[in-house]
Amino acid sequence: MTDPDQPKTGDQLTTAYERMLARVHEAFEYAEEATLPRFRHVLGEVRDKTIELGELTREEADRVAAYLERDIEDAANYLVRTGEDLRQWWRFDLEQVEDRLLDMFTGVADQTRVQWQQLAEQAWVASHYRAGEISGPGSLLCTECGAEIEFHQPSEIPLCPKCGASLFERANDRAEERGAQA
Repeated sequence: MTDPDQPKTGDQLTTAYERMLARVHEAFEYAEEATLPRFRHVLGEVRDKTIELGELTREEADRVAAYLERDIEDAANYLVRTGEDLRQWWRFDLEQVEDRLLDMFTGVADQTRVQWQQLAEQAWVASHYRAGEISGPGSLLCTECGAEIEFHQPSEIPLCPKCGASLFERANDRAEERGAQA
């Protein structure tokens, strides 16, 4: 166990993100119903368990839970909007993503897909990513210069390596916009 007063590094928050995703996935495997309120309830329980185990402070656990909720909402929203599978959302070869991570992420996103459809418009607004936050696997584009950053596992989002900007969006979001304009 680490010193609870010492702020966690990006690597420690990334590890916590993966652990929390695994716990949410495990809870959903045994759930009788997989609804949006159930997802949020399970995520809250997982966040509290992470705090109870001393893995993160309350503030850190709240941040990681928010990152995880954002990523799951964004993936489920994409599944609803496009009918595609997560390969397109991630925008890179799934062989580069660990099988267990793919299974956990897909399982949670698929189980809440119907309810996400009802909230797709609301989720769209929350789809921006900022440097310093943790992102799950996928590709992000800098909103300033368009540079693409790939994440093959949960990672801390850096400043744009090309222009230093801090705001990103999912690469698939920008591709959809271009397709709609054509």
